[in-house]
Parts: sequence; C-alpha cells; structure tokens
Amino acid sequence: MTTAVAPKTQVPDVASQITFAMRSMGIAPIPRNYELFYEAYIGSNPALTRDLAALGNHATQEELDELGAQYFTHSPARVFDDAHTRIVAELETLLKVLRQEQTSLESYNKLLGETYNRINSKNTTSAEIIQNALTLLSEATGDTMAHGEKTVENVVQRSQEMDQVRKELDEYKRIANTDSLTRLANRRAFDDRLAAVFNNPMMRPISALVLADIDNFKKINDTYGHPVGDKILATVASVIRANVRRDIFVARTGGEEFALIIEGNTAEEVMGMAERIRRTLETTPFTNSRTRINYGPVTVSVGVCMASYAADAGELYHKADVALYGAKNSGRNCSVLFEDGMQKDFTKSWLIYKG
Repeated sequence: MTTAVAPKTQVPDVASQITFAMRSMGIAPIPRNYELFYEAYIGSNPALTRDLAALGNHATQEELDELGAQYFTHSPARVFDDAHTRIVAELETLLKVLRQEQTSLESYNKLLGETYNRINSKNTTSAEIIQNALTLLSEATGDTMAHGEKTVENVVQRSQEMDQVRKELDEYKRIANTDSLTRLANRRAFDDRLAAVFNNPMMRPISALVLADIDNFKKINDTYGHPVGDKILATVASVIRANVRRDIFVARTGGEEFALIIEGNTAEEVMGMAERIRRTLETTPFTNSRTRINYGPVTVSVGVCMASYAADAGELYHKADVALYGAKNSGRNCSVLFEDGMQKDFTKSWLIYKG
C-alpha cells in the first residue's frame, strides 16, 4: 500500500506570529511590548489576555505600559535593566580601583628611579644621605605593598558582587521559565528548547516531540471548579514527570497541554513512554481525600512526532499537534504517531480542545 506524502506546510513560529500581530496593530516592537503580547498569546494569564484585547487595535504606549506595570511587577525587562545598572556600577568601581593602582605603581616606579640616581650619584658621599634614601624607599615599598593588598581585596569584592548579580539572574531565569502551578518548564522555556532540537542534525532521527492534552478538561472545570482543575493539572504534571527519565524535558505549554522533548530514542521507544504515561494516568485515582468525591477518570490524548519529519521547530510542533488531533478524533485516551499523509486527514480545529 502506498502512502501519500503530504506537502510540507510552512508554519510560522510563535515569535513571527506575535511580531506580525504587533506590526498589524501599529505597536512598537520593543521588548516590553513583545513580553505583553507573548504572555497573552500563549494564554498563561487569561486576565492579561482579556485586558490586552480590551485595548483594541489602537492601544497607546502609555496604556501598554500601564498594563505591563499591572501584570509584570518583576518583568524581565526591569530585572535585566536593574542587573545591567548594578554590573555597570561594579565595573566602574573596579576600573577606578585599577586606575588608582596604576597611579600608585607609576609613583613608586618614579621614586625607585629617583632613589637609584641619588644613591648612584658620584656626588653622594654621605652615609646619612644614603640612609635617608633607603629609609624613604623602604617606607614607599611598604605603602605600595599595602595599597596592592587593598586593591586585591577591592577586586575580589567587586568580583563577588558581580557573581552575585549573575546568580540572581540565573535564579530569575529559572523562575521565569517555570510554570508556577505545575513546577514544570513553561511555554517560554519550551519554545527555546524546541528550537535547540534542530541545532544538531545527527540527533534529529532520534529526537521527538510529545504533546499530551487532558481529555474533557473544560467539563472538569465546569463541574468541580477551577481549584479542583488546578489540583488535577498539578497531579498530571507529577505523574508525567515521574514516568520519564530525569533528562527528558517536560513542560506545560498551555492550559491543559503538556509537552515532552525526548532525545536519544527511536519512535518505538518514544511511543512506549507515551503509552506508559497514558496508562498510568488512566489508573491514577483523582479523589478528594476529605469529601471522597471522585473526579476521575482523568485521561490524556497524546500526539507524537519524530524530529526527522520536520524541517524546523514550527513544523515539528504542528505535526505533533496533528497527531494529537488524531488521538482526539479517534476517541481520546490514546497515543498517535505522526505519519506522512495525516495532514490530509486532519484539519486543525482548536474547538476540539475546549470540549
């Protein structure tokens, strides 16, 4: 049987879509504006998405900044601006210390020359004059050494201050790339990691993207409320993390969607991992320990695509999503591996994820 090969579909990446939207609305493409549109686009903060949409297509920069101040008290732009200011101040202090050290050494060098000339002069016959010169030289040497020690201390202190700024930035990056509810990586971190899959062509045949979407999650939220929905999301995240190797990248990429980036495994092995996650969740009890209310069963549909089927990150995500749609369309609670021809069989519709 011959399988039809579907033509490649060029799928814009998230950054391109956001940039296009900003340009269409006449929004200045500056970092703080991009941050607003990025968070609104990925839907991690529904209130922000709603308030940004309420500004319409003619939002002023002042309105955007007010929105940014409301939702991003510790925004990346502000954090990095603060870090930049602190590092510049430390570098300026360090340069000042080094200039002082240079001036001190130049003065000491000049004194050495004058003392040498004084001692070496044929006119110098007095032992007292020689003794005075040596005493002056000894004191100057002591002062210079003490100044050098102080310089070393200042340099060490400045280095420690800058290292502290680096550690704070590393910690901020970790927090900024972590989903607060599930403690998994968030969409921001996922986008970066997915792009990195294509940095090494040799790894593409044994690299895969797995998308897992909780079935009928809207019904769970509508029936039991969002607090219960949040607990279910956290539990699902824990189950996924517990059923894969530590080196496998796991992220929450949307409301009830999770993603795994797996490297170093064949398609059969990846499907085995996907099925292990699915079966474990299928048999995991979701019960309120106090009220004994059973919220289950909670299942997931899984779409898998090997990186060798895609030319870039956008296409890989699209094809994994096509496979996920196939799992939903096949009755949910199953895993589907992307194959050529699927794009003809399945047409993307976000509505299926809302039911």
